[in-house]
Amino acid sequence: MDKQLKKKKWTVKKIATYGGIAVFVTFVGYQFIFADRRSKLKIEKDKITIAEVKRGQFKEYIPQTGTVEPSHTAYLDAVEAGTVKRVVAESGAVVKTGDVILELSNLNREIQVLSQEATLSESINRNRDTRLSITQNELTQRSQLAEIDQQLAILGPQYVRQKQLYEKKLISKQEFEKTEADYKYNLERKKFTYTAYRNDSLDRGRQLSDLADMEKRMTLNLQGVGKILDNLVIRAPIDGQLSRPQLDPGQAINPGQRMGWIDVQGSYKVKVPIDELYLPRITQGLRATTTFNNKDYELEIKYVYPGVTNGRFDVDMEFIGDVPQGIRRGLSLRLRIELGQPSEELLLPVGGFYKDTGGNWVFVVEEGGSRAVKRDIKLGRKMGSEYFEVLEGLEPGDKVITSSYENFGTNEVLLLN
Repeated sequence: MDKQLKKKKWTVKKIATYGGIAVFVTFVGYQFIFADRRSKLKIEKDKITIAEVKRGQFKEYIPQTGTVEPSHTAYLDAVEAGTVKRVVAESGAVVKTGDVILELSNLNREIQVLSQEATLSESINRNRDTRLSITQNELTQRSQLAEIDQQLAILGPQYVRQKQLYEKKLISKQEFEKTEADYKYNLERKKFTYTAYRNDSLDRGRQLSDLADMEKRMTLNLQGVGKILDNLVIRAPIDGQLSRPQLDPGQAINPGQRMGWIDVQGSYKVKVPIDELYLPRITQGLRATTTFNNKDYELEIKYVYPGVTNGRFDVDMEFIGDVPQGIRRGLSLRLRIELGQPSEELLLPVGGFYKDTGGNWVFVVEEGGSRAVKRDIKLGRKMGSEYFEVLEGLEPGDKVITSSYENFGTNEVLLLN
């Protein structure tokens, strides 16, 4: 008799089927909940630049271009008009103080100077004649007083003797009266002459003082007139190297026309135009560096010009220590001007990424180096063309793609091959 078999509910086939369904549902659920659905892009690692975020000295500076100028320059401007008579020193020559550079001629001016000299000389001579006349008048008055004193020295004793004789009736009245009259006349004469001499002496002192001052002024004027012709000879006011435009004999020169300049050799400054935006932060004493012939040199701001022209102001900088060999007037130097004291900050190297992100986010390479993911950050100040100051979003040791993101589109994950 056949035995009835019970049908199995969980066969191998069913278990395999339901197991497969469970695995599929689990996979779909994981993909829906946990899987990375961000857009991805494959990138060749050798076509990008990766830089490490690190702590370092942050020196905020601005790149500028300055022009080399001599630290001291003396300009040769014409004081008198004229024509070039003779050129003595050529442009580029090294001159000493007092060396003749060129000579001018001005016939009308020379005649005028001679006339002025003659007039002043005549005035000085008249002044001296007046002084001589005053002195002679004083001598005459003193001579008169001496003569009166001499007469009184004779008449005085004579008057006393004759008075005694007259009282004794030993001489005539006529003889006594004559002596008495002569004696009293000379006494009165002395009084009046001395009074005139004293009054004249007071005026004479003032007159002689005024005449002496007048003669001194006229003498100074005469010397000044004589120096007018000296202005027709252009001399070097300092030691240095001469630079001048082309000047030829017979060429007309106007008053105030610049005929050249002399630069002190071996001493230079750098004049730097800076955007007025930085005017509040630029002060004397700020440092800068420049590179010349593969060697770095340090400079310092010595003077800040107060005026602003076309949105820019100028500063003068001088070298600290060594001056570069081979620099000369007009040479341009690239400078890095520091805007403050250095500080310890988190630094990210500058790169093309900033143009595409504005510094708001970057791609950070994950550990292992196979992927780079988008991360929001916040950048601060910029240190020239080298580093950004990192304020938020990055830590020391993070590796960031700093090259351009132009070809990355809107992808949020980069797969690095």
